[in-house]
Amino acid sequence: MIQSMTAPLGRVLVRPPSTDVSRWCEYGWRAEPDVRRIAEEHEGLRAALEEAGAQVVFGARAESNVDAVYVFDPALVTDSGAMLLRPGKAARREEVAAIRADFEANGVSIAAELTAPALAEGGDTLWLDERTLVVGLGYRTNAIGAAQIAVALPAVDVLTVDLPHHRGRGEVLHLLSLISPVDDDLALVYLPLLPVRLVQLLEERGVQVIEVPDEEFDSMGCNVLALAPRVVLALDGNPETRRRLEAAGVEVRTYSGDELSRKGDGGPTCLTRPLERG
Repeated sequence: MIQSMTAPLGRVLVRPPSTDVSRWCEYGWRAEPDVRRIAEEHEGLRAALEEAGAQVVFGARAESNVDAVYVFDPALVTDSGAMLLRPGKAARREEVAAIRADFEANGVSIAAELTAPALAEGGDTLWLDERTLVVGLGYRTNAIGAAQIAVALPAVDVLTVDLPHHRGRGEVLHLLSLISPVDDDLALVYLPLLPVRLVQLLEERGVQVIEVPDEEFDSMGCNVLALAPRVVLALDGNPETRRRLEAAGVEVRTYSGDELSRKGDGGPTCLTRPLERG
């Protein structure tokens, strides 16, 4: 049941953070991460995943690429196997070969691979249900990428929505920056930037939304990882978003990520690539 974002998390791939962070500015991080603290925070993230009952498997460390810790982006895992994507951020394209090796080492077959000029990143893909994949088109994912995904998934309805410009090319704005499913009928969203067509799709499907407040959007209040239906892992430090989730009956678990998440703009979804759910 891997074509779900909320079924119980069974097996998940993570990649240890780089010990060479000298290229942090080149990769667009907000500040240089502390090597010791980022490793400790990643250890805490893994502990939270294991406490939730997930089997954590490790990808190989990418020593000079700080972005490689965000293992969600270079691939999409489907019922038929892994689809290798082609990141719109050129410096991240080397991660595709790395995650291919990680998949092969962990018994995950490769079902498809995007080719130039297609662009697509995992953060722009959203499973609404097992047969509906929404792809956000923006600066990291293009229409050719979405079309190649659709060809590779003939049994899936691949829908596209346009992402907002917001702060432009220099800052990461993935589709999953704006929405995180927490159950089949419930999602956490930042409504001011959510594509209109996606708002309509949620309404048509009876999906209720919990809104992230303006003051907690930039601190990644909207990026949570469903560990199971209505059980989520969130970055610590967004108290109003947490209050709203809990008021809706969602159990919220947190991890510390000042180095791991805030400096590189990658929350718990970005840091994990689910391999099995259900």
